[in-house]
Amino acid sequence: MSGEAEKGAPVQRDLRTSDAERQAVVRRLERALRDGRLTVLEFDERTRAAYAARTRGELEDLTEDLPPDLW
Repeated sequence: MSGEAEKGAPVQRDLRTSDAERQAVVRRLERALRDGRLTVLEFDERTRAAYAARTRGELEDLTEDLPPDLW
């Protein structure tokens, strides 16, 4: 997550996250693994954290060191 919602509004970090948002983060982590940006261990740790995340901020933290999702 890039810190902004789809329509440009800032992400409210304390809002509860949805299953769809968790899945979107896991897909982004999968791309980062394929691209060589994450090790298998990092991917495993972040994926577990994504499924355990309760807030949007927790999800955002998992991808803050990855480049923006361009596709």
